[in-house]
Amino acid sequence: MKRIIHDKLRAWKDSRNRKPLILQGARQVGKSYILKKFGEKDFPVCHVFNFEHDKQRLSSTFEPDLDANRIINDLSIISGKKINPKNDLVIFDEIQECPDAMTSLKYFCEDKPELHLCCAGSLIGVKMSPKSFPVGKVNYLDMYPMTFEEFLHALNDELALESFYSCKKIHRQSKVAHNKLWEILKEYYVTGGMPEVIFSYIQKRKTRLDAMETARSVQQEIINSYFKDFAKHSGKTNSMHIVAVLENVPMQLSKYIDSSVKRYKFKGIIPGKKSFAEIQGPVEWLEKAGIIIKIKLCNKAEIPLESFCKNNIFKLFVFDIGILGCMLDLPVKSILAEDYGITKGYFAENFVAQEFLASGAFKQYSWTERNSEIEFLKVIDGSIVPIEVKSGQRTQAKSLRQYIKKYSPEKAIKITGKSLEVINDIVVNYPLYLAGII
Repeated sequence: MKRIIHDKLRAWKDSRNRKPLILQGARQVGKSYILKKFGEKDFPVCHVFNFEHDKQRLSSTFEPDLDANRIINDLSIISGKKINPKNDLVIFDEIQECPDAMTSLKYFCEDKPELHLCCAGSLIGVKMSPKSFPVGKVNYLDMYPMTFEEFLHALNDELALESFYSCKKIHRQSKVAHNKLWEILKEYYVTGGMPEVIFSYIQKRKTRLDAMETARSVQQEIINSYFKDFAKHSGKTNSMHIVAVLENVPMQLSKYIDSSVKRYKFKGIIPGKKSFAEIQGPVEWLEKAGIIIKIKLCNKAEIPLESFCKNNIFKLFVFDIGILGCMLDLPVKSILAEDYGITKGYFAENFVAQEFLASGAFKQYSWTERNSEIEFLKVIDGSIVPIEVKSGQRTQAKSLRQYIKKYSPEKAIKITGKSLEVINDIVVNYPLYLAGII
């Protein structure tokens, strides 16, 4: 399946200042798959070393010392193929399983800069490495679940892709094209962006409901694997608190069917704990693991936005819309029929948050003053652009009008269930499925 990050990997390959690359992201977003595809397509030979499958033998390679030349020779013996540092790609998969391998990246950077070395690891495993971390000696790329654009590629629907990309060039579209993409968006609302889920869905897509039920079962397996991973990296007691917070995020989101998502509340999540200080650890752990998305709330829309936020006031979303639906046990028939509020409130906001994150918005902000609130603020070309999200056809934007009256922005955006349209000199309406290209 095509992943847009492949182009970024090629740019890394061609960079004069290339360092060993760490591709990081939540588990099962496709890191290992894309690195292997990168190796197959862009290099004459690709050497893959999986530290989870062959932990003892590979870890012992790094124990005597961290001399890059010796390690390359030993790895060549293990793989049975001579590694050519100038032409080949070397992949350290699940690198978090070997802290010494993580430390060795410093020496590969300094002593073997010609080697194309890529590493894949879960976010939390990499960040919690007990050994010395090679600060300043590595490049990073973040990987996320497949976006809606990547979902269209996976479906191999050329007409839908053509309609999607034409919206980048013109600020209008036909009703037929809009309806086509809107129906596919509802499919994505069920599957989300986890590659294994999308693959299982495509295999059975001719019988769509059966395919979606299969997707749900795969999503549940992924959730279960995450819970097991929590205990591995955080300990039994901490993992219970982390699970409690994660399970609570969808519950809080689902309360906001008819309105914007409000600030995250701490009371009642973990018995006996009701303040931010007591919940902060699990929240930060999940954020570092890439499993939740934090949106800070600003009480004033001025640059720098960070100055008008408080650490204990924020929204939380789930990193993948399909996982969110599975955790809430939302019936797939209801999502397709839009008959239970799925086109209202939280679901659309969660979708937009994950599309924004995948497009490079690593820090995201919302705005609230008195009784007005805007779901997202983006700084584009040095100016703050308010972005209001309305999930269906009813698109009255009272808060956006109040924001424009108070702050006089040059541009403002509405993201709704309606087709692409320039409303006036300031406001442009984007349909939800175009959130990732804004």
